[in-house]
Amino acid sequence: MTQKDKAFKWLDGSADGIVELETLLSSIPAIAPESGGQGEMKKAEALIGWLGSKGIREIERFDAPDSRVPGGKRPNVVATIPGVDGSGRVWIMSHLDVVPEGDRSMWKTDPFQVLYKDGRVYGRGVEDNQQGLVGSIFATLAVLAGGGAPARTVKLLFVADEEVGSAYGIQYLLKTQKLFRKDDLIVIPDGGNAQGTEIEVAEKNLCWLKVTTKGRQCHGSTPDEGANAFLAASDLALRVHELEKTVFTARDPLFQPDRTTLSPTKKEANVPNINTIPGDDVFCFDMRILPCYSIERVLEEVSKIMRAVEAEHGVAMTYEIAQRNESKATPSDAPVVKRLAKAIKEVYGADAKPIGIGGGTVGAYLRNDGYDCVVWARLDETAHQPNENAKIENIIGDAKVFASLMLGD
Repeated sequence: MTQKDKAFKWLDGSADGIVELETLLSSIPAIAPESGGQGEMKKAEALIGWLGSKGIREIERFDAPDSRVPGGKRPNVVATIPGVDGSGRVWIMSHLDVVPEGDRSMWKTDPFQVLYKDGRVYGRGVEDNQQGLVGSIFATLAVLAGGGAPARTVKLLFVADEEVGSAYGIQYLLKTQKLFRKDDLIVIPDGGNAQGTEIEVAEKNLCWLKVTTKGRQCHGSTPDEGANAFLAASDLALRVHELEKTVFTARDPLFQPDRTTLSPTKKEANVPNINTIPGDDVFCFDMRILPCYSIERVLEEVSKIMRAVEAEHGVAMTYEIAQRNESKATPSDAPVVKRLAKAIKEVYGADAKPIGIGGGTVGAYLRNDGYDCVVWARLDETAHQPNENAKIENIIGDAKVFASLMLGD
């Protein structure tokens, strides 16, 4: 029996240990101060203690200063298991923080006391991101139990602050540390589908705009005496949205939908009564832009349309950027993509393919710094919901995929 066979067999009997670790982690709410929490430190310390009890003791902490939390620090933890043949390193990066539980009346159980029932664990954080976190740890333990060190050096990274922007997590690490190498295999088990067939390698460029229109208020019976800010804003919204069909027409089958989307979304209240022409208006765009177009190129077109609408409607228009992020892509034939796809096929019998997404992940920060990475897991996607849950079989299966990466070809 090979080391991999032994590791897989060990994982098949690991359910009780997985439930134990999930229970420990969910019992310590690691919620960001923006959401009324005290950060991740207590959870990180409990995790480090648990790892030490299992023989994983080569652990470093890179704490980000944050005066808003007790102790003034946000923890980022790296556990290292040295490899034997120098064939490179495998990073599996998960996050310690969770979102708040929300409306407790919608939970069937206490969100911070894990329930194990019918092959699933229930509780806040059990899937997001503890499925990946626990899976990465048990993959490591399985490899060691299988008869020795992994072929590739394993780096388990547990970051802070993923749910609220990553300023104290991966962004802090990239600014202050030199942790990664260009040939590292980096997997982020924080997204995927129920079949495990989607390997996320790219993200659309993201830009959120808040548009303010200043017109002239007047009575609804005499609209020509005013300048209808709502009407002008509506005209702008329609013209910008039409750019999807007239200017930014490229298609990329990596993404679904496969086009740039420029969507008017949030609308703020203007006047309280029906018979007043509004002199002020505020609305927002959510723009998800194919990587072949820069955000700056889109903003040039938006500005051009704004000037035309101002002239036609007699208003003044400005915008502010509420959020902006551009991301490079991991090549679809990068080593991490090929090796992960091979491991997925081995464990799940599924043909996984590279995809792009419209949302944003921490992978963008790594890619923009020149490190190829992928986002992958086999998930039922219950994250952020009441009664969040994770299948034990998914945690074990994903752990086998990670173990296969650690043991090499």
